[in-house]
Amino acid sequence: MKHALTSLDGTAASRLAFGTMQFGGNADAAASQAMFDAAIDAGITHFDTAHVYTGGASETLLGSMVKTQRDRLIIATKAAYTGGAGRANILASAETSRQRMGLDILDVLYLHRFDPDTDMHESFEALAALRDQGIIRYVGISNFAAWQAVKATGIAATFDLPITLIQPMYSLVKRQAEVEILPMAQDLGMNCAPYSPLGGGLLTGKYASSGEGRLTEDDRYAARYNFAHMHNAAKELPKIAEREGVHPATLAVAWAAAHATAPMPIISARSAAQLTPSLAAMDYKMVPALYNEIAALVPAPPPATDRAEEA
Repeated sequence: MKHALTSLDGTAASRLAFGTMQFGGNADAAASQAMFDAAIDAGITHFDTAHVYTGGASETLLGSMVKTQRDRLIIATKAAYTGGAGRANILASAETSRQRMGLDILDVLYLHRFDPDTDMHESFEALAALRDQGIIRYVGISNFAAWQAVKATGIAATFDLPITLIQPMYSLVKRQAEVEILPMAQDLGMNCAPYSPLGGGLLTGKYASSGEGRLTEDDRYAARYNFAHMHNAAKELPKIAEREGVHPATLAVAWAAAHATAPMPIISARSAAQLTPSLAAMDYKMVPALYNEIAALVPAPPPATDRAEEA
C-alpha cells in the first residue's frame, strides 16, 4: 500500500501534479498566475518546484499564489541539486525555500539528486530533524536509480523516516523507469511523481512544424531526445491523437498516468494555452487497447535481468 499523500487539511493528491519550473523564467508573473489558476480549476492539488528553479523565482511566485488556499494544497520542493546533500546544505535550502514561499511547513522536500560524495545517513538524519521540527511533512527522492532508492529507504528507516515519493523521468520515449523504478516504488509504498511526460515537448507534435522549445533551445534536452525511435514516435502519436479526437499531449500524459503502478505525472508549460491539453489528461480514460497501441510506438526496455525471453 502506498504511503498517504495529502494536504494539511487532508485533501488527497490529484491524479496529476503541476510543475512550476517555468515560473519566473519562460513564464512571467502573469503567465505563471494564469497557469496556476488553470491548474486549480482543473482540480490539481499537488504543485512541484525546487530550490534551484529560475534562481528562486519559481518558489517566490508559487508562494504568493497558494496563500488563499494553502491548507488544501500539497507544495513540494527540492534541495541539494547543487552544494551536495550534506546536513548544512539541506537545512539551509529548506529554510530558504520556506522563506521564499512564505510557508511555515513544506509538504514535501525531495533530495533533488543522488550525491555519491555524502553519506546518506547524514542526509536522512537532516531530513528526519526537519520532520521532527515540523518543518517538512513528507520526504522524497528525485533522479535516484532503483538501487540508490532502496539503499536510501533502508537508511531512512533507521530514523523512522518513510520515503513517500520518488520522482524519475518517465514518458513514452523515456521508459527506463518501467524496468525497476516503478515496480520498486509500488513494492515499497512510494508514490511516484514522474517528470517530463511530454518528452521535453517532443510528444506534443510541435517540433514537426518547426516549433520552438527546450529541444531547440537547450543542448541537454536536444541530446536527451536525439534518437530516431523517439522522433518516429513523435510523428506517429499525432496520427493516433487525430483519430481519437484529442491533442497528442493529452494522450502522452494520459499514457504515462495509465501505467499499472498508477504514477502521478508532473505536467508543465509556458502558458495556460500550452497547458490546456495536458490538463485534459486529468479526465481522459485510457483504454487498454489504446495504451498498448501507443506503447508499441517505441521499443520496450529490456527486463532488469537482461533475459530478453522474459520481456
